[in-house]
Amino acid sequence: MVTLLGSDLENYMHIIPSHYKVIHLPMDTPSSNDLYVGNNLPAGLHYAPLNIEGQRKRVNILTHLFSTVFPLLLVVDVSVEIAMLATLSGVPFIVVKQHGDRIDLPHIHAYSNAVGVLAPYPKTMSGNDIKWIIEKTFFAGGISRFEVREDAAEPREKQVAIVVGQGGTSINIPLIEHIANCCPDWCLQVLGEVKNPNNTYENICYHGKVSHPDGIMEKCCIVIGNAGHNTVMEVAALGKRFITIPEDRPFNEQVVKARVLHELGLARIISPQDLYITSWRGIFENMVTVKPVWKGIISNKATTLAAEYLKSIYNTVFKTSSVL
Repeated sequence: MVTLLGSDLENYMHIIPSHYKVIHLPMDTPSSNDLYVGNNLPAGLHYAPLNIEGQRKRVNILTHLFSTVFPLLLVVDVSVEIAMLATLSGVPFIVVKQHGDRIDLPHIHAYSNAVGVLAPYPKTMSGNDIKWIIEKTFFAGGISRFEVREDAAEPREKQVAIVVGQGGTSINIPLIEHIANCCPDWCLQVLGEVKNPNNTYENICYHGKVSHPDGIMEKCCIVIGNAGHNTVMEVAALGKRFITIPEDRPFNEQVVKARVLHELGLARIISPQDLYITSWRGIFENMVTVKPVWKGIISNKATTLAAEYLKSIYNTVFKTSSVL
């Protein structure tokens, strides 16, 4: 049986398979009832403040699961704290590898103590990982909700997709209008939520949040977006020329991912501080002369390979188990 644990899962219940058991975890951030919150930076952890009720309840739910469900293999997405809790509880876990400068003590503890490391991208994107982490990692390949296809956009039509992500982005209305002014003969197709667009530009089309953005993106010869993992994998699936604006994220996650793409010849990087001193027209005209080769980044077998890896680790840890 698969159990999914997480905070703020209510908005995603419609896409979670009905046969999954879902455990809703309270937030571990301070609320108005937490009157004695204290900063705490213990060695080996990233986040462990004092006197937060939600955090105590969260740990209680997790340790109850650890003590009552057996055999159990835990998959940890981002939290080194959950990895440490699993270690202390004697629960085997697999860490999902992400890009970034993650060779600090808490991450090293997580990778060292894990029974496996799973990367949702190919080995060619391993970037700045140190050797022993790479050797311990299973690279399943890139995963995208879009079907992999050849880029068939016609550069002469001068269509650019601008993907506005969540979690904080430098891509806003002033920037979009700046690009429109610099490139009046290019049409900008804006995807994602942008606050209060009062559009007076003939070469800007705001689509808002779209369920199937690939229908619009595939008609554009260039995509502009941040270096978040999902955005990168969607661009890869569509085989697009990519201008990436890496945002400030913990452990330089987007900066490192953008650097990896650039080194592979798959993206042009524009830093947030350079957005208004960049020759957008020159970049567009230069980029359409070359097509990136995204082949090998997305794998149609990635989800199957990842599932087989989890089962393999499970059966290695629980050699006498016949559950799977």
